[in-house]
Amino acid sequence: MKAILMTAAGSPDVLHLREIEKPELSSPHHLRVKLAAAGVNPLDTKLRVKPAYYPDKLPVILGCDGAGIVEAAGSAVTRFKVGDAVYFCNGGIGDEPGCYAEYTTLHEDYCAAKPVNINLVESAALPLVLITAWEALIERVNLRAGQTILIHAAAGGVGHIATQLAHHLGARIAVTVSDARKAGLTQGLGAAKIINYREQDFVQEALGWTNGKGVDVVFDTVGGDTFLRSFAACRVGGKVVSLLATPLQLADVQLARLRNLSLCYELMLAPQVMKLHDERVRQRKILEQGARLVEAGKIGVLVNKILPLEEAAQAHRQIEQGGVMGKIVLTMG
Repeated sequence: MKAILMTAAGSPDVLHLREIEKPELSSPHHLRVKLAAAGVNPLDTKLRVKPAYYPDKLPVILGCDGAGIVEAAGSAVTRFKVGDAVYFCNGGIGDEPGCYAEYTTLHEDYCAAKPVNINLVESAALPLVLITAWEALIERVNLRAGQTILIHAAAGGVGHIATQLAHHLGARIAVTVSDARKAGLTQGLGAAKIINYREQDFVQEALGWTNGKGVDVVFDTVGGDTFLRSFAACRVGGKVVSLLATPLQLADVQLARLRNLSLCYELMLAPQVMKLHDERVRQRKILEQGARLVEAGKIGVLVNKILPLEEAAQAHRQIEQGGVMGKIVLTMG
């Protein structure tokens, strides 16, 4: 089969198209899936630069997000049969085969039936960003109807799903974006307050929008100074949830302490890295619930660009250049 191998840590040039053997089923509970598409995430580019989790396993196949058709099933598989259309977030960090390939394998418990009303390419764009947004908004901060939330980089992969999920939950939504095109996208997804962070101070805009109180929740997908400045945009007793590692100095957290903020972190890879079976089953159930929302028209995924598998390096370059709306997807042809 064709696969993109990451042969070393480094630039996108370390991604090479190779012909390798199909992966074998590693247990009676495993499936082999003929992939139609693989979602490309900023995570993939970070793992290419610094393979943090399994650096001794190179070469590896990157790509956590996949969708395709079950081609083979182990003798103990009960949840799927050959021919089923599925989607999932699995592998791609060095421990299991990733999805930048024509085939991959995974445990049946980590796999979900794809939404019936979208195709396999769109389905492949959804798992990581859906799980991330769901865990952050529902499980970390318990976002509720009527609350206010500020979502940073709301036109990005995670951001545009989080905006729709927050709208579905009944929250009032403010977003930060960088241009008019992204403003239009997020407004269409349910954002009530659009902040162009290149031209406006998001703290002052959020405070003005909430009559000086601050928002109930900030969802930080950017990190760094944006994370730290978000403390001032959050109400006393509010919550800030971040996707990024945030090495804090004592002076940085004084404002958060003064305002009695709850600081939360979301790393959706944790169950896979820590090999927590029950947690991975829980994440699969998020994909099942998310599929129902997609089928009900509550959530949709924006596929910004579709590239053939052999252009994986180009997909990485585009993500690293920044400014991508929605998702980039690789197709297997």
